[in-house]
Amino acid sequence: MLLPAKAEVARQLRRYRAWERVMLTSPADRTVRATFEDSGYTLCVLMGKRCAREAADAAERYLRMGVVTYLQEQDAQLCANAPVHRGPPVELSRSPAGR
Repeated sequence: MLLPAKAEVARQLRRYRAWERVMLTSPADRTVRATFEDSGYTLCVLMGKRCAREAADAAERYLRMGVVTYLQEQDAQLCANAPVHRGPPVELSRSPAGR
């Protein structure tokens, strides 16, 4: 798994948090909101997350932890979120024509 440089993660997280504060002070400003959403999107792409809040949390964890510890945590989360199959496998029924 490729990981971004910690300096870039820190820079993008600072940018996201700064625009978050600006957006909270003037939520009706469309330019501010668009820039805030852009910064969140950049953080999502950088951290491989679907939501800006998850990406910010992941960025903070990544900056706090060592690379190996972060990767172990991500691997554990993937295993925990994997679907659990119980019982025998389900067979697809075929039509008489599809024998």
